[in-house]
Amino acid sequence: MNPPPHAFLGVDAGIPVDRPFTRAQARSYGVTDRRLASWTAQGLLLNPMRGVFHAAQLPDGLDLRLNCLALVVPERAVVTGRTAGWLHGAPMILAPGDHLLVPRVSMHLPPGNRLRNPLASGGERTFAGGDLVELQGIAVTTRLRTTLDLGMGLRRQQAFAAMCAMTKVADFDRDELREAIRERGRFAGYRGVRQIRELEPALDPRFGSPGECLLALSWADEPGLPPFVPQHPIVGPTGMFYLDLAVPEIGYGAEYNGDRWHDDERAAYDASRMAWLVEREGWVIDVFDDDDLYGPGRDPGLRLRRGVERARRRFGSLSWRGQKRAGEPWLG
Repeated sequence: MNPPPHAFLGVDAGIPVDRPFTRAQARSYGVTDRRLASWTAQGLLLNPMRGVFHAAQLPDGLDLRLNCLALVVPERAVVTGRTAGWLHGAPMILAPGDHLLVPRVSMHLPPGNRLRNPLASGGERTFAGGDLVELQGIAVTTRLRTTLDLGMGLRRQQAFAAMCAMTKVADFDRDELREAIRERGRFAGYRGVRQIRELEPALDPRFGSPGECLLALSWADEPGLPPFVPQHPIVGPTGMFYLDLAVPEIGYGAEYNGDRWHDDERAAYDASRMAWLVEREGWVIDVFDDDDLYGPGRDPGLRLRRGVERARRRFGSLSWRGQKRAGEPWLG
């Protein structure tokens, strides 16, 4: 009979369980790649970046993330982009699909240096003195510079989602961001600066997932739509819940139910709440999934506009006054 499995890896596993380690270090301890893959699949090990592992029981936080980066970041390198956002604690900062893969570390070196680390992605970049912060010996772009780099360096939809993620951990205010991207500012002429200027007014820390960000951007792009409220609170029969995007004045809501953010149990729970809102409260609700948002030919804005139009037409019927409708009893 096999011994019962442990809740977590212990010191008898043959690898450090109190600190992160590299694949090469694991091999030196006699632990094979196959064993690492097995432990990772079981959730006993976490693999936050290529070539780096740590025991699942280690509490996440700045110290752990810095210790992971210290194993792969070479001298003089600056941690940038999504990795910098991850280090600063921004949620939902990974690229689409990165939760299914192991992302490379995003870093840059001063001009004249080549990046030869196969675990990292990046190149050369210049930084001003105020662009960097040193954390336990590792140079990292500040939260403001990280937001700027993400907004200028990524494609439009991903840039907006990443910038919204950074607004959740921002140590700068919107005036500082606007000053950095002003027309005659330091980044004038930079590739992508026009994009970040266009996206800035729509940034909001209340969005709960990249899919919500994309849905909100589609809403902003669609002419003639009224302003929406992110995470609008609703008091339902089983307690408080929130609509991702809502126009409460007309009773319209848009929900994003992505595969990563909604398992079957959560989806069933959300469906019951949406049914109550539609059938008992008269709302018009459109539910979007990943297939509605991602990929060529998708047009969520058209569906949002048609949903708002339906809600507007329906609103008057919910306030019926005067002669009774067919089949309804007289109340007077």
